Amino acid sequence: MNLYNQRSSNIRRTWALVIGFLLVVIAAGYAISWYYGNPGILYIAILIAVMTNFYAYWASDKLVLSLNHARPASREEFFDFYTVTENLAIAAGLPKPKLYVIDDPAPNAFATGRDETHAVVCATTGLLSMMTRSELEGVVGHELSHIKNRDILLMTVAVVLAGFVAIVADIFLSMSFWGGGRGNDNKQGNALFMIVAVVGIILAPVAAKLIQLAVSRRREYLADASGALLTRYPEGLASALGKIGSYTAPMQSANLATAHLFIGDPFGAKREGSSNWIEKMFSTHPPIQQRIQALLEK
Repeated sequence: MNLYNQRSSNIRRTWALVIGFLLVVIAAGYAISWYYGNPGILYIAILIAVMTNFYAYWASDKLVLSLNHARPASREEFFDFYTVTENLAIAAGLPKPKLYVIDDPAPNAFATGRDETHAVVCATTGLLSMMTRSELEGVVGHELSHIKNRDILLMTVAVVLAGFVAIVADIFLSMSFWGGGRGNDNKQGNALFMIVAVVGIILAPVAAKLIQLAVSRRREYLADASGALLTRYPEGLASALGKIGSYTAPMQSANLATAHLFIGDPFGAKREGSSNWIEKMFSTHPPIQQRIQALLEK
């Protein structure tokens, strides 16, 4: 798949994610409205779904930055970060993204935003302090590739929508425990509704995680390759990944909602090296050593 096909695929996947989210929330709203015999609940569900999608498109990047306690990066304080990003953005044919930093010793970075003209590249102070210039170029090239490949909208929207799926399921289960619906006159119907609610609350977090996995692992390999082509020095990114992968402590602001956005697992190398097959299966990132090997293959 070439770059243009990948960009088109990301747009289609974003629309599929948005439409799928709408259908899930509306279906849940319909079930609850049927159970309580109140059509108004369905209308509220539709309104919530539309508003959440609207927020996910226009403001999810601000939510991501807030969740990770990011602050704007000044040119005076982070001169290398600024100049490297400016030079690589020109080479990639992109507007220079806004730059943010997270005050955290763990080396990591991510890109977010809805399009090329509203993009953000964010790095931790730990990454900026320990990377050489060529390594920093590799990391920034990787993040600019996410922007160029139009990964950022899909990956950022997933933060809001995947999290909201779990919230809807929780509300669904809570309301079923309150009772008061048609199930009170039909014990069999009430039991069935409870089973559906319990299954929903169990599967919703899994579905949310699968959404994040679907938009993360393969795109990391693609962004690695695209970033290496942009800098024409894959060794720089490979060396940077080595430093990121060897840092064992998690980020101070690490959270499951935004983990898939980062260039490295924000929970640290300990989780990536875990022998627990469940943790490996639900990891948002491919193994660092495999990414390094792919970059250094001639």
